[in-house]
Amino acid sequence: MQRMDLARVAPEAYRAVSGLETYIRGNLDHTVLELVKVRASMLNGCAFCVDMHTRDALAAGESSRRLFAVAAWREAPFFDERERTALALTDAVTRLGEHGVPDEVWDAAAEVWSERELADLVVAIATINVWNRIVVSTRRQPPREV
Repeated sequence: MQRMDLARVAPEAYRAVSGLETYIRGNLDHTVLELVKVRASMLNGCAFCVDMHTRDALAAGESSRRLFAVAAWREAPFFDERERTALALTDAVTRLGEHGVPDEVWDAAAEVWSERELADLVVAIATINVWNRIVVSTRRQPPREV
């Protein structure tokens, strides 16, 4: 059962996070953005966000095969170099651990993304992690209809 509706209880905070969402939607490739959102949401165990972003990606023309493979992206042959570096960075930023993002992950991403694109990618990863933490902690559930 959902614990709270953050948009109702703290609308200013909700609008602030929505502002980040609006920014990244206008500045990052939509396909990569949805892959990042799905991957981070999987890592964070956010059923609501996995459901929402897989549906959004499918509606935008993404293949179900690629979406299923996000769970095992390192072994899957379906992703190009930019997508792979975005997914690797998503894993590292989402799982920060005690040593942060490894240099090899950052350097690989910096080779295929411009500095501005990389900045937008980091903001996108941070934003989906914020959404995941809000949704998981408040126990928001995906709609039951399939």
